[in-house]
Amino acid sequence: MWRTPAGVTEDDKLTRTETRTVLLRSIRMASRFKWWGIATVVLVTVSVVFTLSGPLLVRHGIDGGIRKGDAGALNAAVVGYLIVTICTYVVGRVQYLTINRAGEGFLRTLRLTVFDRLQRQSMAFYDREKAGVLVARMTADIDSLAELVQWGLLQFMAAGLLLVLAIFLLASLSWQLTLIALLVLPVLVISSIKFQRDSNRAYLEVRERVGANLSNLQESIAAVRVIQAYAREEEQIRRFEATNRDLYRSHMHSVRVSTWYFGVVEFSGIAATALMVGLGGWLVHRGSVTVGTVVAFVLLLANLFDPVQQLSQLYNTLQSAAAALHKLFGIIDEVPAIVEASDATPLPMSGDLVMSDVTFTYQGGARPALREVSLVVPSGSKLALVGPTGAGKSTVAKLMARLYDPNSGSVTFGDVDVRRATFESLRERIVVVPQEGFLFNGTVRDNLLVARPDATDADVRQALRSLGVLERFESLPEGLDTEVRERGSRFSAGERQLVALARAALVDPAVLVLDEATSNLDPGTERDIEHALEQLMSGRTVVVVAHRLTTVRRADQIAVVNNATIEEIGTHDELVALDGRYAALVGAWEASQPT
Repeated sequence: MWRTPAGVTEDDKLTRTETRTVLLRSIRMASRFKWWGIATVVLVTVSVVFTLSGPLLVRHGIDGGIRKGDAGALNAAVVGYLIVTICTYVVGRVQYLTINRAGEGFLRTLRLTVFDRLQRQSMAFYDREKAGVLVARMTADIDSLAELVQWGLLQFMAAGLLLVLAIFLLASLSWQLTLIALLVLPVLVISSIKFQRDSNRAYLEVRERVGANLSNLQESIAAVRVIQAYAREEEQIRRFEATNRDLYRSHMHSVRVSTWYFGVVEFSGIAATALMVGLGGWLVHRGSVTVGTVVAFVLLLANLFDPVQQLSQLYNTLQSAAAALHKLFGIIDEVPAIVEASDATPLPMSGDLVMSDVTFTYQGGARPALREVSLVVPSGSKLALVGPTGAGKSTVAKLMARLYDPNSGSVTFGDVDVRRATFESLRERIVVVPQEGFLFNGTVRDNLLVARPDATDADVRQALRSLGVLERFESLPEGLDTEVRERGSRFSAGERQLVALARAALVDPAVLVLDEATSNLDPGTERDIEHALEQLMSGRTVVVVAHRLTTVRRADQIAVVNNATIEEIGTHDELVALDGRYAALVGAWEASQPT
């Protein structure tokens, strides 16, 4: 028996109003391609007229040609039918090109809009969203829209217009036969209402399961080294099998919903054709209609019931596209938590970095990550943040760089609240070097220019030279043009971190925030980075989240973070003499060193 997958509730269903809203919004987004759309509508109208003219030509050939023995009328009908067929084919190819020009243009605009929004989202957004789900939005959901714009909209317009004109044409030929043909419409209407209700939920469930499945896949690929190191292959396969099974069940549910409905539509068409032939023969016998009219009616019936079935199938595509658009517009409408103030002002070139009574809680967090924290980092001084894991050290660093905004309190640089600073000046004055030196696919030079795209080759080399690592990178096979490969897999963790430090040197910030930037180093690279840090920190305000005693001792002041507060603050000697938590940390560090 089908069971509703977990995580899909009644609130997830798209109502008619929601479906209409997202579709109208899509039309507005696609307005820049309106002329291509207008051309498509014109071509569709011409194509439908050609399609409906075929049965009329057959009627003329039978009644005016065969029954009357008029070879000229029959030949004219045959030639006309041939011309109509050729014109229908040509117009169909052209309209396919125009709809795809408009549709693909819309998809391109949508991709850029969603990607732009993702790039501007704050860290809080990525704390709660799974990377695999976001990838699914840009892949699977966009693909479902591609199906609609590549042929769905074209078929929808053609089927709708064909249905209306076919009914009008049938009524003009024989009202008696038209009534018989329309007897099955109540069955189709009732079935369509039920189908709409059932398929709405089914296709939203499919979208949810696609996202969950891709998220599982992305995580498994990214963590393949850890999985194999701990022989967790079978467990990962079982987890993927579970999400894959849920996706399979969602698809099969949507298939079952569609199967019964399409069966009803097909049976209704067959029944109507049978009635038409029987009643038409009786009316021909009575002289009420001609044989050609009955034949035209039978041919036109395909243009009556085929559009109904096509519209039903297109409703599936429309529902899937509406569900995908609903998710994509959800991303577009997500207001970034970190935005530039309307009255933003540039940060000064230098000044004290001050946190005043800052309280901060991560979204969904059970308790504050920081509570009423106050710190003053004088210009040009060095502050080290130490404490146990999860105490709030990295949170302090992130708030100073405005990767998050505090719930209360303020962070200022040079007496300017960072929330009122322009983004450009904020990122130029305060630079964060994270624990993992992330490298993009490309060359060493490309990865350095991420920090300053306008930097010259001389600037790049000077940044590396200032850290004492220029020769190291120039000795690579292609020098600074050496490919680092995806996520910098060609380099060691230490080499990746050297590139990250060189990025910071290229920006030449006033404040350098090192978020455990020296915690994952091999001994060979550690010496290079220690030297690079000495050069990089010289003359700058530095905030460092540290686990190494050598790094901490270099600081002008040390803040001990514990239980979301600052428990101790002072110099190394002062805190050791205090014989508190910092002294205990120093004792633990010294005890862990080899004799």
